[in-house]
Amino acid sequence: MSTEPKKPAESLVQGLLAEKRELKVLLERARMELAETREGSSGPDPRLKELEVEVERLRHQLAAARADANVLREERDELRAGVEKVLEQIADLEADT
Repeated sequence: MSTEPKKPAESLVQGLLAEKRELKVLLERARMELAETREGSSGPDPRLKELEVEVERLRHQLAAARADANVLREERDELRAGVEKVLEQIADLEADT
């Protein structure tokens, strides 16, 4: 009878050992994947400098466009003021006649 109770315990131990081996394999695979990922992402993206130059170029282009827009607004305002002045003068001339 002493061998009967031992068998389920041995079976349980064997099952736990097999599970432990599986987990060790999974752990090693995860470590390998992590190492590969770290190696693949070491250092900055080679396009980074190119993209930074492009961003700077676009910033300058935007600043120039804003400056042009401001000049155009000022010209528009001056023209509008001129047109309003001419309209007032015409109205004054019509009132005098």
